[in-house]
Amino acid sequence: MYKTRCYCNRPLSLHCGGLDDADSNRTVEEELWMPSTHTQLLPTDAFGTIEFQSGTHKRKAQYVRLAHDTRPELIMQLFTKEWGLELPKLVITVEGGKSNFGQQRKLGRVLHKSLSKIAGATGAWVFTDGLNKGVTRQIGDALLLENVKSSAQVIVIGIAPWGIVEDCYQLCGHNHDVPYHSISSLRPEYAVLNKHHSYFLLADDGTLRRYGAELVLRRNLEKYISNQKLHPGSQCCTPLVCLMIGGGCNTIRTVRDYVMDTPLVPVVVCDGSGRAADLLASVLEHEQTVLESMRNYFVTLIQNMFEVDMKQAECLYSLLLQCTQRKNLITVVRLTDQQEETSQELDLAILKSVLTGQHLSSSEQFDFALMWNRVDIATSDIFICQQEWPPGALEEAMMQALKLDRVDFVKLLLKNGVSMQKFLSVPRLEELYNTKQGPFKKLGYISRQIHHISRGNMCTLHDVGLLINKLMGGSYKSYYTQRKFQLIYARAMRKSLDFQQSYGTTSMTSGLPRGTLLTSNEENLFDYPFNELLVWAVLTERQQMALLMWQNGEEALAKALVACKLYNAMADEVAENHSETQIYEDLINYRKEFENIALELLDYCYKQRVDQAKQLLTCELQNWSKETCLNLAVAANHLALLAHPCSQMVLADLWRGGLCTRKSNNLKVIFGLLCPFYIPKLEFKLEEELQLLPQAEEEHLVYLEKEHKSTEGQSTDNHHNTVADAESLIYNESHNTRNANRNNRPLSLGEKLYAFYTAPITKYWGHSIAYIVFLMTFSYTVLVKMENKPSWPELYTIIYICTLACEEVREILSSKPVALR
Repeated sequence: MYKTRCYCNRPLSLHCGGLDDADSNRTVEEELWMPSTHTQLLPTDAFGTIEFQSGTHKRKAQYVRLAHDTRPELIMQLFTKEWGLELPKLVITVEGGKSNFGQQRKLGRVLHKSLSKIAGATGAWVFTDGLNKGVTRQIGDALLLENVKSSAQVIVIGIAPWGIVEDCYQLCGHNHDVPYHSISSLRPEYAVLNKHHSYFLLADDGTLRRYGAELVLRRNLEKYISNQKLHPGSQCCTPLVCLMIGGGCNTIRTVRDYVMDTPLVPVVVCDGSGRAADLLASVLEHEQTVLESMRNYFVTLIQNMFEVDMKQAECLYSLLLQCTQRKNLITVVRLTDQQEETSQELDLAILKSVLTGQHLSSSEQFDFALMWNRVDIATSDIFICQQEWPPGALEEAMMQALKLDRVDFVKLLLKNGVSMQKFLSVPRLEELYNTKQGPFKKLGYISRQIHHISRGNMCTLHDVGLLINKLMGGSYKSYYTQRKFQLIYARAMRKSLDFQQSYGTTSMTSGLPRGTLLTSNEENLFDYPFNELLVWAVLTERQQMALLMWQNGEEALAKALVACKLYNAMADEVAENHSETQIYEDLINYRKEFENIALELLDYCYKQRVDQAKQLLTCELQNWSKETCLNLAVAANHLALLAHPCSQMVLADLWRGGLCTRKSNNLKVIFGLLCPFYIPKLEFKLEEELQLLPQAEEEHLVYLEKEHKSTEGQSTDNHHNTVADAESLIYNESHNTRNANRNNRPLSLGEKLYAFYTAPITKYWGHSIAYIVFLMTFSYTVLVKMENKPSWPELYTIIYICTLACEEVREILSSKPVALR
């Protein structure tokens, strides 16, 4: 009897060549059928977009039909250039049965909680066979929920045999949309595609209704990806891990290949998912000597489980024994009724298997944990005992954590001894500002005004300083725009090993290999690195990072108020663009959070020590353009903080100056102005209180001159010293306070006169009375006929106008310069 079908499962009559039945039968029997010999390679005739019609929402997926031996580098070009995918940071290849196995409900929940978490957080690619049956269906359903909840799309790639796909020829066409109904086929030899996949590679080796074409393509692609570096300059390759769920005979063969071939691939086995997975987990529980004695038991078990003969069962058992030789590459996770614990265990098992399977150093393991955003793995498996780290490894890890906005990792590194003062150099800070999320990509018109002076697309710290000046407003002058810093900046950048390359490229980061930035003591130019990093975090809208930088370092109140002002100014800038409503709302919420922090901090300090809290508001901040916290609160329009009792007490002290009157202040001051002999009878503060009075140093120069002479260097430094954080400010006495205790004496007559006439309340009433007299004399001068000789009202008017003009000129000259552009 002659054969009517070819080995490819098509009728012989459909093949080109027109062989008769006898020739066809002879050819099939005498010649082994090979795709390379018996198929013709042609350009693909099927690629485009599948529109799945089933369900309430249409889902789309990209697809392409390609030869089973297509070169993997061409497939990667398709992924990255045509489909716009980023390179994976992890590849999870799922192996399992194609039948609808048991434990579906339990396994589905576990897969959803663990696999979706890994794929969404690590930027992983998930490889399956793409068919709507067996384990692939469970994977698709699990990852569907993650795609709905998460803004980050999980990349699920189905690699399926073209000849198995139901109605595959309706997919033929060049770059067009194809409606597709993902309804289970009634014909068992065919299968439909799973609608929850993102991309499909349909491998064609010329066969029909046969599996196997996808295996070669999938394995070659996995090997190619696993040999690619994670990023330029990295020594780590893209990790690959196999997840074994259920499965049959072919699954055992595939797992054996993973753990024995090069490169070695770690495998995670789900014990309790059925069939091959349970069998392998059971074998791994026993030692090699025990397995030899249990050989007959396992062979019989394999025969019954997979319905194979004795010879095939023996072969499968030998494959299982080979797997046991690489126990270090196989991790078993048991599915239990405690779904939360099981999902976490599977989640960790997949990631830990990568770390242990590749024999990575501590720094390389940390790179993976950082890339996957799994601080729990870094805490439990990397930062253990007393590990030795290569020089600069922790600093480079800190740099990557800051760039990727990994707040928990920054906390972990700080806890494990990374010094920000040694870490933060000028080149590193500038590199942080040149990340993809840099401020010049967010602030629209202001950034364009400033950034046009930059070279290429790189922003310098001087540009950042100009931006800060613009946002802070008024007379604020950033440290980055001061001449002193410019000289330091030029010297530091010249010492950077990559200085010439950096300025010859289009961005700061593109030309800087890892570890090339200098970290010498001369470049550690920031005494308060957390201040600089807080400003960076605010300008790049990294709120959680900004909160972490606020919690560390000094000048907590000042940092909170600066953040308020910057967020407020950024919100005003974004408000001009009506299409960015969400960004505007986020900035306002960030500002409110820092406003609450500043208010709570001041209230805490006020309840602990009133005098220290008042100093906290009025101490001059050298690191913040010599502003005070009170000035920053006014600039940030923090009305709640200005209305706080501590702020009101400071304002009242500033208003009264050296006077200590509590009742009838205005009447006593007016009477003192009209009758100077009454001034000595007024109540004045003691010299100790005057030294603590929140006013400018010049106003107390008369009675602080001796103190300045005796402690010239130390007192000046302490007077201008930056405010420490709340704890040190409350529990440590300042130098000025100790000196004031030794000068607890009343003021002399001259000091009383000086204190009276320099008090703001005295100046106010003095100017008010003088202005009233001016109005009266001016009106009299205008209404009454002028005499040849100037009368005293006329002289008073002339003198008043001249002195007023001189005062205005003096104020202009003595005030800080204000930016006009």
